[in-house]
Amino acid sequence: MRVITGKYKGRHFDVPRNFKARPTTDFAKENLFNVLRAYVDFEETRVLDLFCGTGSITLEFLSRGCPRVVSVEKDRAHFSFISQTLRALKDPAAQPLCGDALKYVARSNEGFDLVFADPPYALPELPELPERILGGEVLRPGGLLVLEHGKTLDFSDHPCFLEHRAYGSVNFSFFRRPEE
Repeated sequence: MRVITGKYKGRHFDVPRNFKARPTTDFAKENLFNVLRAYVDFEETRVLDLFCGTGSITLEFLSRGCPRVVSVEKDRAHFSFISQTLRALKDPAAQPLCGDALKYVARSNEGFDLVFADPPYALPELPELPERILGGEVLRPGGLLVLEHGKTLDFSDHPCFLEHRAYGSVNFSFFRRPEE
């Protein structure tokens, strides 16, 4: 796993081969962050990375200067890897949390400017995830939600839907929480 750009550009982290996580491909990651540049100023964006897996997306947000990046991962081995990786960077903006992402969304009252969610594609709650995030306190008014999902899901009818991007088998749907 490598960091594409920013202050940690070119840094490599070896992900254990036995991990179950499906890391976002470099091609998809690079294109995602090109799209995100049009939506946010990274240096002013507080990010929540849900189902963070290997922490690849977290590293990209940190590398681009986000002032706070909270990463939630349930799998203890993955969390341990993410924590070790973030300790090596010594970036004060990083906060890894070991826990259930859905419970975090339901209970957290900390508002973020951007929520990135990359749940397992087989997660039964995946189709309702936009509503859970957009309807709660975890995303600030005007905040952006980016959901990575398989090709079988279509969120274009959702009232907060902005756009859909596909890069190979990786699909991203973008949503904006209305200003209150």
